[in-house]
Amino acid sequence: MVKELEEVVDVPVVHVCTVVPISLTVGANRIDPAVAIPYPLGNPQLNRSEELALRRGIVEKALQALSTDVTEQTVFQ
Repeated sequence: MVKELEEVVDVPVVHVCTVVPISLTVGANRIDPAVAIPYPLGNPQLNRSEELALRRGIVEKALQALSTDVTEQTVFQ
């Protein structure tokens, strides 16, 4: 679906994922690695402020990826 949105509707998309090789296989252009499969956008081991910082970092990286022109699959670390 990520690839279809970019190709057919011409909308930039960032795939926030926990397994980068799968995103590469399906052809996602902008890939933002997440934390872990059970908690892709968080870590229950962190305290509240650390968790907020972690989530904010993932979202900020995704926003940066959206505003970046790419010509091939790119993993934003």
